[in-house]
Amino acid sequence: MTTTRAVVLEEFGVVPAVREFPIPDAGPGDIVVACGYGGICGTDLHLQQGHLKIPTPLVLGHEGIGRIHELGPGVTTDAEGAELSAGDLVMWASSISCGRCRACREDREPTLCGARQTCGVNRPTTVAPGLFGSWAGHIVLRDGTTVVKVGDGVDPLAAMAFACAGPTMVHALFDRRPVRVGETVVVQGSGPVGLAAAAIAQCSGAAQVVLVGGPSQRLELAARAGIGDHHVNVIDGADRTAALDEVRKLCGDGADLVIECTGVPSAVREGIEFARRGGSMLIVGQYTDAGDTVFNPHQIVYRQLDVYGSWAFSGAHLVEYLRLFPTLAARFDLRTLVATFPLEQVERAFADVAAGAVMKAVLDCASEESGNG
Repeated sequence: MTTTRAVVLEEFGVVPAVREFPIPDAGPGDIVVACGYGGICGTDLHLQQGHLKIPTPLVLGHEGIGRIHELGPGVTTDAEGAELSAGDLVMWASSISCGRCRACREDREPTLCGARQTCGVNRPTTVAPGLFGSWAGHIVLRDGTTVVKVGDGVDPLAAMAFACAGPTMVHALFDRRPVRVGETVVVQGSGPVGLAAAAIAQCSGAAQVVLVGGPSQRLELAARAGIGDHHVNVIDGADRTAALDEVRKLCGDGADLVIECTGVPSAVREGIEFARRGGSMLIVGQYTDAGDTVFNPHQIVYRQLDVYGSWAFSGAHLVEYLRLFPTLAARFDLRTLVATFPLEQVERAFADVAAGAVMKAVLDCASEESGNG
């Protein structure tokens, strides 16, 4: 085999196309990985619609898992020192930061690096060899990528349930505003990021986690997987006011921590109202600019709220996610959250993600047969 397939975004607003690429040799410090699965994140829909300024044409996909096809000269171990060989199952961080700017060196927040290069986001096919996204049979991981060998017995599809959402919430809940034992936590949003937030909050000792979202099939799937203690649907049905009142009743005097994972600006206003006086709000879902919202800043002062933002994740957060993964997999049925699609059905996968018909869509990069999505 000398060529591989990849899903390429060639024009905003148009369904990405499957194209052929030659499989390149691994250069010094690089790793060529045969992708097993490439996850579809909500951000990918925004990229396809042109909501972020990115270069095209571009192989999409910033989350994936696969087996090493070839190690470049000088590559012998993963990020934790484990020996690497061809055939090993690995996951990788999507971005490489410069390591020199203030964000990297002084603030220790490499996600804020202005020169950060991200697979499937700003590494176009016009830069050779072009295979920098995970929606492909093969991906080239450049020197400096955080690569982690996946432990024996790990179900690759279960690991993909939170492939991006997990490290993103590790950043938010380890570094920005940790969950404290005994807290009441409200999570706004029942997509993968919201479920990752709820699951990590439960593992961190929250007394109760209220998952607020919809549609109903997503909340039911979360409940069957064991994620969240209470599930409140604010999407289906006409009486949103009653649903929001239910959240407030469950929280008593208010939530200790509200985690916004929706990407809907109006959710920020509602989240502020869920928090108790002296509580905290952690905003994660506003990854792309979906516009402004109106809220009463008096509520931030009157409630004396701590408001945090958290942006993306770094290689260190991927390492922590994979350390946490055995705990998550033992407690929650993560495999049931995933629906697979072959590369050729990317349009169908996009439609199902946009409609909320699936929880976590994953492209099967090695198969041309129909998926189970």
